[in-house]
Amino acid sequence: MNVLTFDSDDKLNEAAANIIIGQIQTTPRAVLGLATGGTPVGIYKQVVREFNRGMFSFRNVTTFNLDEYVNIPIDHPESYHSYMNSHLFSHIDLPAAQCHIPDGNAADPADECRRYDEAIELSGQIDLQLLGLGHNGHIGFNEPAHALIKGTHVVDLAEETLEANARFFDSVDDVPKQALTMGVGTILKAKKILLVVKGADKADIVKRALQGPITTDCPASLLQTHPNLIVLLDAAAAGKLS
Repeated sequence: MNVLTFDSDDKLNEAAANIIIGQIQTTPRAVLGLATGGTPVGIYKQVVREFNRGMFSFRNVTTFNLDEYVNIPIDHPESYHSYMNSHLFSHIDLPAAQCHIPDGNAADPADECRRYDEAIELSGQIDLQLLGLGHNGHIGFNEPAHALIKGTHVVDLAEETLEANARFFDSVDDVPKQALTMGVGTILKAKKILLVVKGADKADIVKRALQGPITTDCPASLLQTHPNLIVLLDAAAAGKLS
């Protein structure tokens, strides 16, 4: 585990973007696992800025997003399809056929989960997986539980997750109650994992995830088992690490 701490948001975003860009430059056909939420916004903005300088291309890259809400139109402003188009896809040369996001409107969600896992397998191993960290320790939408599911699956979102995501909707009642999420097993298969966490409100869960016991009650703690984990923190998020 390689943990780096930054004293400004700009420096953290630049460092994360440089890791993603470096992966593409060294592996032009890279398979990237992408995340959504508040944390990656500045990272994607920096990636787009560097892309516009003409230093690299996404033409041969394949991407797989971690998750998508269930029963939300893909053109809804808070769908993760809309998020990715707004913050990244519409600004780069990544072919649409090479962008993969789970279909939260699939008639058979279980079949969609199987299809998504098969697509990931066919693409080869994910070279770099970008992750954020939920207040309750979730990664993707893998919530704390007695046991975690290996592959892509439908999950009932925890109350803490609904409350955290309510800031993106008119109220907590408008937040979808379920999502399709890549499983922890698939996440841990990635060759390299980049975990990015910001804010003092995440300091407790950062300590628990990185220095606490490995337990399914804190899904992010399983990242301690990964042989190539890079963690980027701002000073506030790192505040309680020993």
